[in-house]
Amino acid sequence: MPTLTTEALYKILLDNMGPQHWWPAKSPEEMMLGAILVQNTNWKNADMALMRLREETQFDPQKILSLPLAELQEIIRSSGFYKNKGKAIHALFQWLNQFNFDYENIAQHYGDNLRRELLKIRGIGSETADVLLVYIFEGIEFIPDSYTRRLYSKLGYAHTESYDKFKKQISLPPHFTNQDANEFHALLDNFGKNYFNGKGTQKYTFLEDYFNKND
Repeated sequence: MPTLTTEALYKILLDNMGPQHWWPAKSPEEMMLGAILVQNTNWKNADMALMRLREETQFDPQKILSLPLAELQEIIRSSGFYKNKGKAIHALFQWLNQFNFDYENIAQHYGDNLRRELLKIRGIGSETADVLLVYIFEGIEFIPDSYTRRLYSKLGYAHTESYDKFKKQISLPPHFTNQDANEFHALLDNFGKNYFNGKGTQKYTFLEDYFNKND
């Protein structure tokens, strides 16, 4: 039996951790590149690839699109799975280029079908699509990444093994805004990094009273 509702969890995280000021990027293009590069790796490796990409392109979409695929892949090698990620970056940017990178226009054009359209793009899976919906297209989505599912499991929730299955189990509060969805994902991710990877006196313990004692 779950020990906390999603709304209560959000309030406790926010009260204890404060605003997280996410996503850590200075432009939508940098944000999207980071979302692809961090797939199946840690942020340190993704950030190294981002730095290289910034040096080569200044995150200018047209410069990125004009890079030969093999050159782009070499630039982002440190992120791992760089061949597939290079193809995903080109595919996403080519799709966005059809709309001149006008994100508001894209959101209006596709409406409720936007998630389905994003999932058609090579290399864009459920998690990356949801991240783009929240941080680029100002949508309201629950993003049950691996840290989030581990946390919910410890809170007594079932069906946490699969991203898509667990997403269907959780409804965000009806009053949630895009800013709430943004903040909630950031809080969940940063709590997870700290709790599941953290050591020593800085480890967050404020949720432990709610954790399943048999876990």
